[in-house]
Amino acid sequence: MRAPFLERLARGPLLADGAMGTQLYERGIPFDHCFDELNLSKPALIEGIHRDYLAAGAELIETNTFGANAVRLGAHGLEEQARLIARQGVKVARAAREIAGTSAFVAGSVGPLGRPLEPFGSITAADAERAYLATAEGLLEGGCDCVILETFQDLNEILAALRAVRRVTADLPVVAQMTFGDDGKTLYGHTPALVVRALRQAGADVVGVNCGVGPQATLEVLEQILQAAEGAPVSAMPNAGLPQFHAGRFLYLASPEYFGDFAARAVALGVRLVGGCCGTTPAHVRAMRERLASRLPAEKLAPGADVRVLEKAPAPVEPPREEAEPALLAKLRQKFVVSVEIDPPRGVNTQKVLEGARLMAGRGVDVINIADSPMARIRMSATALAWQIRAQFPRLELILHVTTRDRNLMGLQSDLLGCHAVGLRNILCLTGDPPSVGDYPSATAVYDTDSVGLIRIVRTMNRGTDLAGTSIGAATQFAVGCGVNPTAEDLDVELERFRKKLEAGAQFVMTQPVYELECWKRFLERLGGLPRIPILIGILPLQSFRHAEFLHNEVPGIHVPDWIRARMHEAGNEGQKVGVALARDLLAQCRSLANGVYLMPSFGRYENCLDVLEGGSAPAAGPGGPATGDR
Repeated sequence: MRAPFLERLARGPLLADGAMGTQLYERGIPFDHCFDELNLSKPALIEGIHRDYLAAGAELIETNTFGANAVRLGAHGLEEQARLIARQGVKVARAAREIAGTSAFVAGSVGPLGRPLEPFGSITAADAERAYLATAEGLLEGGCDCVILETFQDLNEILAALRAVRRVTADLPVVAQMTFGDDGKTLYGHTPALVVRALRQAGADVVGVNCGVGPQATLEVLEQILQAAEGAPVSAMPNAGLPQFHAGRFLYLASPEYFGDFAARAVALGVRLVGGCCGTTPAHVRAMRERLASRLPAEKLAPGADVRVLEKAPAPVEPPREEAEPALLAKLRQKFVVSVEIDPPRGVNTQKVLEGARLMAGRGVDVINIADSPMARIRMSATALAWQIRAQFPRLELILHVTTRDRNLMGLQSDLLGCHAVGLRNILCLTGDPPSVGDYPSATAVYDTDSVGLIRIVRTMNRGTDLAGTSIGAATQFAVGCGVNPTAEDLDVELERFRKKLEAGAQFVMTQPVYELECWKRFLERLGGLPRIPILIGILPLQSFRHAEFLHNEVPGIHVPDWIRARMHEAGNEGQKVGVALARDLLAQCRSLANGVYLMPSFGRYENCLDVLEGGSAPAAGPGGPATGDR
């Protein structure tokens, strides 16, 4: 007889719950606590979260057993209790279902061990299978309706987990989900087609994707999974976008309404099991339930609004000359500067980015700025790429992003001395995205200091000493930059941080991407006027309505106004053309307000930046022309 869970999937889409860890954190449980152990010590807390999801309309709830394996529990001295914790997790979920009086399914959650398998680590596949065996036994003893393997990035590891489950039961349905990056592959390079084939052959009843990326990238991966699944049920449970660290907490940007739209799209593609992962809440589940019940079209936008710009800015003020002035700062005082951002490659081949630099150098771009593994994703060293670009295009100014995430105080100062020695003199000081949002969430972040501290370090070197006061032989001649986000949700915090950066000695500023200058006007009003350093305003040309929605809902620090998103929606398949036109208009406005702009090519399309520049050909300001910037 076919399992009730699979019978239900055959009748139509099934709605799962959202994040457990997010809810526990919101209720005051710190991340360093063992969440799984709460099944024993605070079952009422776990039960309450299950009941909230059931009240929101979830037809499937996942047990609080994601880390209930001997390896993860071993960090808390609980490795011998994996089976007990797993069994109790199912009992708590079943109790919540009984209290709610619903017929929802209880899925036993199984996550990765948290340590890599061979050949990248010391754990063998056989060891992994043994570790998962106790978890699977506990889940079965507790009476779960199915098992969900989730958030796996290594195909070998999820196959070991699947074998363990199948050793315990041949009949219980298994949902096997892997995590894919924005390149459409797992961390270890597995494609969706390969994953689906391997999991189906190993006995998975449902295959799918969870965690990792937000709704839009998940939809793109789903198309490949559905094709490879050849009619087998498919599941999708993405994060609520990418997390943003704010006021000591990680916040997720994707709204419940946006998630409702995702659910409608996923089901329209053919997905049978839909839910949420990190950052999703009962509100997200309720929005998905209402949207699926309504059967409305997938897109709707709030009404637009007029865009306003600042009045004419005051005349520029020459920066103080306590040190010899770097060439970049002199250029920013003399003309309207155009910079283009280049991300280092994710592999060893630099041909594409060097061709991009060549294209920019031949078309009037003044500066190239090079990011330092943005979003905590592994890329080539920004310093190495900068050196290559400088060697081939010596007339281009380079701005090197430097984060404090990956280097301690010694490493930061050593790298800065090396940069100066090879002629890299313009440093944008950043704290950097935490590893938890990137390719290696278990990697250790350093953060001996933050962007403010890094600014102080660089300015100290410009006076001839290291941070400890020891002479470095001669004063460096770095131009010291900082970042600022005028669209930040908490402007009070952003303003306070910006003031600290100015006090530490920042000499130029680059904003996060903006799509109208009204936000910058509001920021300056709160700040009390323009700061006395040059500003480069960030412009990221939009490619499509989907691109605008993704940036607005899933990327921390970017706000795309309603009227802009409405314009992109109306543009249809002319979205790229409209995005370029909007960027041109914004660039023209910036000429009376800032010392320059920096353009960010979406998806490595450098030609888009040139399209923006060719349309924004107002005469460049001469000395004293542009407003001296802000950040």
